[in-house]
Amino acid sequence: MASEASRPAVDAMANPELACPISPVVDIVFSRWTTPILWSLNTFGRQRFVELERRIKGITPKVLTQRLRQLERDGMVVRTYHPEVPPRVEYEISELGRSLAPLFGHIAEWATTNLEHVERARRHYDDAGAPRG
Repeated sequence: MASEASRPAVDAMANPELACPISPVVDIVFSRWTTPILWSLNTFGRQRFVELERRIKGITPKVLTQRLRQLERDGMVVRTYHPEVPPRVEYEISELGRSLAPLFGHIAEWATTNLEHVERARRHYDDAGAPRG
């Protein structure tokens, strides 16, 4: 019979979120297009779909729609429909989404300080050749 001391390791193997409790947050916030959407809404405020599409280079309308819906579902974005002619829809970051601003600030600071080191490490690795075996 397994001891109680070994139980957390077994649980972590069965449920990776126990091994890394931030993984659900990473899944919500750091997908390919989610971060630029949240950054844009936090930086520029309320925006229409077309404005987001113009600011986030390379995103397709389909992907932007999917990401906005998921962010709305997760409580990160508020969608406001204005029943006008033509109809107008605006998106803004919610208070929950805005609470991520300090995290983004820390990551931006880390990037400014460390991305050059990462690039240097990559060049060194690539110049040395891929490890064998």
